[in-house]
Amino acid sequence: MEQTIGIVGGGIVGLAVGREVTLRRPGTRVVVLEKEDRVGAHQTGHNSGVVHAGIYYRPGSLKATLCTRGRLLLRDYCAEHALPYDECGKVVVAVDRAEMGRFDALERTARENGVPGLRRLDGTALAEVEPHAVGLAALHSPRTAITDYVAVAERLAADIVAAGGEVHLSTPATAISRTGGRVRVTTPGPSYDVDRLVLCGGLQSDRLGRLAGGAADPRIVPFRGEYLAVRPEKRDLVRGMVYPVPDPRYPFLGVHFTRRVGGGLEVGPNAVLSPHRDAYRRRSVSAADLASTATWPGFWRMARQHWRTGVTEVRGSLSVRSYLRGAQRYVPGIGPDDVVRAGFGIRAQAVERDGTLVDDFRIDVLGGVLCLRNAPSPAATSSLAIAEHVADALGWA
Repeated sequence: MEQTIGIVGGGIVGLAVGREVTLRRPGTRVVVLEKEDRVGAHQTGHNSGVVHAGIYYRPGSLKATLCTRGRLLLRDYCAEHALPYDECGKVVVAVDRAEMGRFDALERTARENGVPGLRRLDGTALAEVEPHAVGLAALHSPRTAITDYVAVAERLAADIVAAGGEVHLSTPATAISRTGGRVRVTTPGPSYDVDRLVLCGGLQSDRLGRLAGGAADPRIVPFRGEYLAVRPEKRDLVRGMVYPVPDPRYPFLGVHFTRRVGGGLEVGPNAVLSPHRDAYRRRSVSAADLASTATWPGFWRMARQHWRTGVTEVRGSLSVRSYLRGAQRYVPGIGPDDVVRAGFGIRAQAVERDGTLVDDFRIDVLGGVLCLRNAPSPAATSSLAIAEHVADALGWA
């Protein structure tokens, strides 16, 4: 008898899972339900397009393992389908002595994760890779790449449909129940009865988890990441990507310079608390989303620990000059007059009840429902490997 696998969420991770099911179980009916009118509408379509090489992630963690595997799978998938993929490389730069302890620890992590081609550079060698960047030392990752994740998501959706699956747009899940040994997903239109259900809701993952009977925590606290676009006359000052040494207290990587596959150069993102999970206008506010954040004890515990960093991020959001002050430590030649405000993305950051920022991918199994509770960056890089991991968890090794 034909099995039906339902997937809620038409971002790159959900679509990758759908494709993996069609590859492992030909003949299985795959039904993807996406609440927006297009695939890749949220985190997939509002990130920096970076294909990470595994520099940052705790060795042995799901992020480290699946990022390493996912980069290779994504590279090959883009080559197979003639999708953009540019290994323009990245440097992670330490600009003063105070950062060298973190820098050395980061190098150890990167080497343990097997980052390909990794080199440690002094200031002179850094100038050979990025002539307009400055610093005491840098880690050069030549295989870090950029791509167009929306184009990848659209191709994955086409693969699902070509294999006989279905991708239903403008179809939000409003209820999840179990009936007769199957899982029923209710939408404003028809209901869908499936044998197994995978929830890849990103910014809505906590709400979907609760619909499926899961725990209240972790809760998604949305952070807005704002970008500045560098004016054309200054774009050539960065060849690839220039990153700071990240603060290990946070899962965010810090404001950086990133090339885009369309030829642009962006600065960002920062990390500012967002009053709306789904809207991409600076003044958009959702009362429900604000209430969800404000009523979560973990948010207030997190805020008490990190309020000074939060004030700095808000200051940068309000002032381009303040925003650029940090970025200019790495590329002094790009200043406030050389940039314009660009778009922003919203990161689904899971926060525990005790205020801990969840760092690793989090996957819960609730009977016939598998829920991705935390899948921020590098989820796009890792998407095809996450799909393999999910298929294994479904018992399809």
